[in-house]
Amino acid sequence: MLFLATGAAAAVGAGFLAWPFVAQMNPDASELALSSTELDLSQIAEGQVVTIKWRGKPVFVWNRAKDQIEKAKEVKLEELIDPLARNENLEPDAPATDANRAAKDKENWLVVVGVCTHLGCVPIANSGDFGGWLCPCHGSHYDGAGRIRRGPAPQNLDVPPYAFESDTKIKIG
Repeated sequence: MLFLATGAAAAVGAGFLAWPFVAQMNPDASELALSSTELDLSQIAEGQVVTIKWRGKPVFVWNRAKDQIEKAKEVKLEELIDPLARNENLEPDAPATDANRAAKDKENWLVVVGVCTHLGCVPIANSGDFGGWLCPCHGSHYDGAGRIRRGPAPQNLDVPPYAFESDTKIKIG
């Protein structure tokens, strides 16, 4: 009985001793505040790309014009370097069609993480050979749906989790 009581007391004491070390690994309040962000879309003109910060990364929010949408829809999946949508709002194996990359029922809105998938540079909007983004560091070209079309980048730009809270408000994260 004495051994059991001593072992139980030691286990409880070890738990109390370990708790501060485990608790300090949790994110602090400033990180938790960045876990989601909201954006007012009413200020973004057609054709304009806005960059916001989410979890310490740039996120591009693009109000695409009709001709930009049509150009992105015309691309055949066989022409793509990365055939996966890379959209956190869909299944992991969803194909990289324009519909799977743009906002559902609001195809003019495209939301992508603005980090080149090659070495983590920030691409320049409305640039490159395909009318999307150009990473000036190593020459990766992305199209109007954020899909890699030419260059060393191995994957499409990621689509973060997001939801429309109203017609003019989006929540990322």
